[in-house]
Amino acid sequence: MRLGPLRVTDDPRKPTRAELAQQRRLAARRARERFGRARKAEAGFARNLRAVARHVGAIVRGFATPEGEIRNEPAVRRALQAYSEVLKPWAEAVGSKMLAEVDRRDAAAWSAASREIGQELRAEVLKAPTGALMRERLAEQVDLITSLPRGAAERVHRLTIRALEGGERAKAVAKEILRTGKVTESRAMLIARTEVGRTATELTHARAKHIGSEAYIWRTAGDADVRDLHKKLDGKVIRWDDPPIAGEAGERAHAGSIYNCRCWADPILPETIT
Repeated sequence: MRLGPLRVTDDPRKPTRAELAQQRRLAARRARERFGRARKAEAGFARNLRAVARHVGAIVRGFATPEGEIRNEPAVRRALQAYSEVLKPWAEAVGSKMLAEVDRRDAAAWSAASREIGQELRAEVLKAPTGALMRERLAEQVDLITSLPRGAAERVHRLTIRALEGGERAKAVAKEILRTGKVTESRAMLIARTEVGRTATELTHARAKHIGSEAYIWRTAGDADVRDLHKKLDGKVIRWDDPPIAGEAGERAHAGSIYNCRCWADPILPETIT
């Protein structure tokens, strides 16, 4: 970022050049940190997905006998598949709300950054073509949300088949089937964490690319839960066109774009924009 000239003064009531520089550094840091706040939209999204998981659990339990056995497994699957279809309009509304919140927070981060380097940047950022990205992300969110009951139906079927083929005890199978709600909730939380971070990164990337940013600095959440691989990436300059290895299986991804990642991209702004 390029800053304007500073005036040196001997008046003790006015800040010195060093103090002004420190103030600007702090302001720039606060602006950058805004890019890490978009994922706070995760909380509301997670609550909605958790509600779906709990309803999935209620459907499965509704078909259980007092002893906990599932005697009509095809009916369980049909009910879950029907729930998936009914969810679509709701899933679109919930997905739209999450995307709009992440977009608002990302735009606010750019607005804060523009105050540090000039209004021209802000004007350019507002012109960034994010519409297609948002439509694509919404379709993906609807599919992911409706996949929760579909995945539960597949799990119930798979467990039943496994019991028939492997001779597992009916009670053991019933116990696992009744855990479907909890398993679905775990997957729902993974989706919430991953999708909010991924959306935030992709929006930041789209706006950064539009104004000529070629790279960003990888930032972590800075706590004990940060995976070792991401600790090594913390503070490193990453090119937008060359995502690093960020997954344990060798997957390449940008900060915040891979499963369970709470990291975020701190874009390096082009010096030519003032």
